[in-house]
Amino acid sequence: MGLFDLFIASSIPVLKVLLVTGLGSYLASDSINILGDDARKHLNNVVFYVFNPSLVYSNLAKSITYESMVKLWFMPFNILFTFIIGSVLGWVVIQVTRAPIHLRGLVIGCCAAGNLGNLLLIIIPAVCKEKGSPFGSPDVCHTYGMAYASLSMAIGAIYLWSYVYNIVRISSSKSSMEVEIRNSPKSSLLPSGETWTEPLLSADETGLTLPRDRFDNDTPPQVGVSDKIKHHLEKIFKKMNLKRLLAPSTTGAIVGFIVGLVPQIRNFLIGDTAPLRVFQDTALLLGDGAIPAVTLIMGGNLLKGLKGSEIEKSIVFGIIVVRYVVMPLIGIGVVKGAVRFGFVHDDLLYQFVLLLQFALPPAMNIGTITQLFGSGETECSVIMLWCYLLASVALTFWSTFFLWLLLQ
Repeated sequence: MGLFDLFIASSIPVLKVLLVTGLGSYLASDSINILGDDARKHLNNVVFYVFNPSLVYSNLAKSITYESMVKLWFMPFNILFTFIIGSVLGWVVIQVTRAPIHLRGLVIGCCAAGNLGNLLLIIIPAVCKEKGSPFGSPDVCHTYGMAYASLSMAIGAIYLWSYVYNIVRISSSKSSMEVEIRNSPKSSLLPSGETWTEPLLSADETGLTLPRDRFDNDTPPQVGVSDKIKHHLEKIFKKMNLKRLLAPSTTGAIVGFIVGLVPQIRNFLIGDTAPLRVFQDTALLLGDGAIPAVTLIMGGNLLKGLKGSEIEKSIVFGIIVVRYVVMPLIGIGVVKGAVRFGFVHDDLLYQFVLLLQFALPPAMNIGTITQLFGSGETECSVIMLWCYLLASVALTFWSTFFLWLLLQ
């Protein structure tokens, strides 16, 4: 397979994404307004609660078995590496660009979390169908490729809603607290540069206010290390949104694993002679609507980025460099090292998916998270606009290079 053929096989899937994205932007424009804000919100709910979980469940249940799970054990760690490496690089971007507090969680999230589901679900089947694909029979390639992409989506959803969600939440809460302190009338009594941390006066039994540091002789009780750790863990679990952690896509993945790994249940649902195959067929039918719907929504959301915001260009540039230059180069080292040490089996399609996980644009659900906390929405739209505009070039280049690398 020549370099030009590799380039064609890599560019066709990206062109499909661009065409559907452009249609979504057109439908969301003010002159058409078919896919306006309210329409996108309602369609996004349908995708989130119906299409995505059906897609994840149906593909995992059909293709995941105990034998395949043994072969795929490295993928959760590979995705974890993308989040860890991306977070470190995001922290570097924050230090270099001096990003404001309310955007720090957004920057780290965009650098850490790639679009591990939707784009792979488009790119992998398209590559499999291309003439001269290096991944063998189109049908077999499609079956296993969808399983890899679905597993990637499920694991990515868990990491996204357990990690990025809380990173953005902490960042937005710190920003809100800073604004409240600055707007507080008490803060005007403090010297310049200081912030109000706690009341300086405490009430005694007579109702008079007395200086706390002069008249309060009670010494604070000593707290052990184990009690401190227990207290911090309780705060973490209390603030962690388990409802978001167990998102519908994650629930669909759990059900898909159960159906695929338990032979008794699998025989009832999967196969042409299964007595309850109608449920599997219905899930497949619903899951087919996820990819076009999500891509249309993505195109509509990118229109917000055209209006611009006050975000520094250096922040956007830093995220683009991390996602499209540094991460793919590190990913080559990680995956090649895993293959060399025997952690990854000799499946070119599987290795291709692992490499692509390092070269994807930021996850679109980060925009949903910023909407939940009302912090950094317009800035997120600008970041997504430029990242997805450049994705057509970056994904085509890296897909071609990864295919060439695997065939050497």
